[in-house]
Formats: sequence, structure tokens, C-alpha cells
Amino acid sequence: MREAVDDFADHLARVRNRSAQTVRAYVTDLVSLLDHAVRMGCADLTELDLTVLRSWLAKQRTMGAARTSLARRAAAARTFSAWAHRTGLLAGDVAAPLASPRAHLELPTVLRADQAAALMDAPDRSHAPTTTDAGDAAPARSDDAAPAGGGNDEPAAVLLRDRLLLELLYGTGVRISEACGLDIADVDQARRVVRVLGKGGRERSVPYGVPAQRALDAWLAQGRPALAAPRSGRALLLGARGGRLNPTTARRIVAGYADAAGLPRVTPHGLRHSAATHLLEGGADLRAVQELLGHSSLASTQIYTHVSVERLRAAYRQAHPRA
Repeated sequence: MREAVDDFADHLARVRNRSAQTVRAYVTDLVSLLDHAVRMGCADLTELDLTVLRSWLAKQRTMGAARTSLARRAAAARTFSAWAHRTGLLAGDVAAPLASPRAHLELPTVLRADQAAALMDAPDRSHAPTTTDAGDAAPARSDDAAPAGGGNDEPAAVLLRDRLLLELLYGTGVRISEACGLDIADVDQARRVVRVLGKGGRERSVPYGVPAQRALDAWLAQGRPALAAPRSGRALLLGARGGRLNPTTARRIVAGYADAAGLPRVTPHGLRHSAATHLLEGGADLRAVQELLGHSSLASTQIYTHVSVERLRAAYRQAHPRA
């Protein structure tokens, strides 16, 4: 069974071109499934059947797994079963009839336009959060949060980096992994466009506005040189110790500035939601927003139309005398 797991992981990475995170998640789910199958008396992979699969998902649910997690695990089981059938490891595609629990539709939390503007201005107002650059290999320190001054260019550089990070996330709607993965060469300053490598290795170009360009100019001229180290390479966003900015650290930075500015709790993905919602509220075409966000399916983008409707209903209830 171990060999089958390794071959399946190789198939996901090389043939299906899935991200490393997706491969890890699917392999973790598969190991859990096969462990459950062994506990149910399956001596080898050929004894895997629909009863075992359903029993595995039922056990996951009793252990408190969320509907979204159960849906992903069912998808992992179906993907593995189809692959194993094609490669001759299973006589049939035993997971094909396996149903996924329907996840509850949860509308994403978004900031109002004025709240987003306040968050963008937070680094300029020295609303610096307490964070650590977990992506760097050295022991954690809190110089990300230090205010400018004291004869040291590093704290000021960190604030310039934070401003650019916020402007990129909100101004382009890119994912946090995409923002942290940007190299300097990925930015076309003449056209104000960034080249982003998204999920599944799909590349897209996303425009950014004048505020992000100003933040970029300041970062490249004054901020990045102060933090750059031999191991920086061509990474656009750097940690306080010179390595490429880690997504985990970037999430802390966003949450910290929101808290320091007195705003609702927000994540980088919340800024992505906010960007999409504000684009649609401003009259952007749904297909254009789909392209900007890098969604493979329009259905993924349509959730933002529900957000706009909810805001419209809230405004109606507040303002209309017949509400």
C-alpha cells in the first residue's frame, strides 16, 4: 500500500500538476483511509470497497470533521480510486458512487471600502503589529513590529514592505501564496501589471493601481535594499532577515494591522474577498473578476455577487421606510 501512496503522490504532482499543498492534503487523506481499511480487515488494496469508504467518512464525521473537510476527503478518495482503477491496482472504480456532503454556503467576510482604505494607511500611521518573520531560518524576533527611527533603516524598511504587501493583496486580489511568490521580474512597472503563478501552475497577469505603484517604488528604492541579504535572490517581498517573506508571517502582518487600526478581524483571503466585492460593486464584469482572481470556474466567482446582494439588502433595511 505504501508504494501505491507514493505512486499516487507522484501522479498528482507530475501528471495532474497539483500544488504541493494539495498533494500533501490528498496523501494525508489517503493514508488515513488505508489505515482505516486495514483496521476493518483489508489485507491489501484490492479489498477496498464502497463500504470501507463510507465507514471511513462516517468515522471522520463522528470525530468532528467539518463538512468542507469531509468533501475534500471524499474527493481525495474518488481521485485515488479512479487512478488506481486506471493503473490496474483496483478491479473497478469503487469510489465513483461515493457522495460528498454538501458544504454550508458561507458568505465571505469583507471590509467596507473605507475600512480597506484605513487598513492600507495603517503602516503610514505606525500602526505596526507585533509579528515575527517565521519564514526566516534564524530564531524569531519581533523587529517586524518596530517603529521607524533610532538610526536603524531596518524597521522603516519593514513598514514599507508591509505597505506594499497590503496594497498588493487588496489592489490585485491575489492569493497570499501568490504575493509571497512574486519575484522582482514578475512586476511590469511600465504597464502596472504583475505576472502571477496561480493554482495548477496557471499563469495570469493582474493589473495594479497607482497606490500600489507608489508603495512599490518606495519599497524598491528604500526598503528592499535595507533588508536584502545574499539569500534574498530575486524575491520581491522579504522577511526582516532577508529571506523570502513567508505566507504565515504575511497573515500575521495583515491581522496585526487590522487589529491595531481597530478594524474587524481580516485575513489576506478576506482582502481578496474585499477586492472582488468592491470590483463588482463598482460595475466590473463577472468574467473580468474571474480572470483577475484566477478562478478556473465562474461558479467560484459568483459567490461575490451574493455578498453584494447582502450589502444591498442591509442598505435597504436601514434606509427604506417600507423595509
